[in-house]
Amino acid sequence: MMNEQSPIVLSWHVTRQCDGVTLKSFLREQKYLSRKLLAEIKFQGGGLFVNGKEVTVKETIYEDDHIKVTLPPEIISKKIMKTDLPLEVIYEDDHLLVVNKPSGLVTIPTHDVNEPSLAGAVLQHYENNGWGATFHAVNRLDRDTTGIVIIAKHRYAHEVLAMQQRTGRLEREYIAVVHGIIPWQFGSVHAPIARKPTSIIERVVSEKGQHAVTHFETIALHHHYSMVKLRLETGRTHQIRVHMAWLGYPLVGDTLYGSRSSEKRRTLLHSYKAVFYHPFTGEHHCYSAPLPPTYATLLK
Repeated sequence: MMNEQSPIVLSWHVTRQCDGVTLKSFLREQKYLSRKLLAEIKFQGGGLFVNGKEVTVKETIYEDDHIKVTLPPEIISKKIMKTDLPLEVIYEDDHLLVVNKPSGLVTIPTHDVNEPSLAGAVLQHYENNGWGATFHAVNRLDRDTTGIVIIAKHRYAHEVLAMQQRTGRLEREYIAVVHGIIPWQFGSVHAPIARKPTSIIERVVSEKGQHAVTHFETIALHHHYSMVKLRLETGRTHQIRVHMAWLGYPLVGDTLYGSRSSEKRRTLLHSYKAVFYHPFTGEHHCYSAPLPPTYATLLK
């Protein structure tokens, strides 16, 4: 780990296939730095170096050259209150952090700036460990939803992981308990989702909405409940909750989308698995988070 004053630095060695290309081509086409990030490096205090010499993106690079990119200092949002909460860390290195989020904790702060959040807990974790970056969530979970949240530890990692998410290379799977006995073992919901005109929070299935696809597998049945495994092909707000309610099987505890208000359970939705490629090394990573005890208790 670096100390608080140290910049975040990325470095690579040039391979034979990139011999004779410009630094801009190497960074844009091989390492996927965006034009926006290159502009921030140029104008906001970053730097580009080849074999220790500061250069511009027009520099020609050759095999075995050492490339170093210094990212600009990050501005840590003052709207996020740092909170000393225990984090269940599944994986961490200098590029990403994977945590298991508990129920009852928002991912990012609400209008109540004093409410604890996962973002605030992560920023406190960074401060405790001398890491000078702000909060870059790759995925977000609702307050009641538990499980895996992937957090990029600098803006370059966030760009790469966000691109994986857009192109389907970052896969997430969920487990939920819903009302009703689902008669199919496998199914897919292809139904566009839009914001409900009368609400700033609620979403609905609408032909005017954004393309949304959810795949599911029924893995357990008990009395009036079904447990399902879900995989998202798209990532719309409240997608699983909206699609399952529209199908006629609302999530247990989800009163916004049709669960009985008399139930005093939280929404039973758990982000249990994430598969992606490491934003710096390109290695294949797969992580899982165990189900909270509530699920087993209900199905017993």
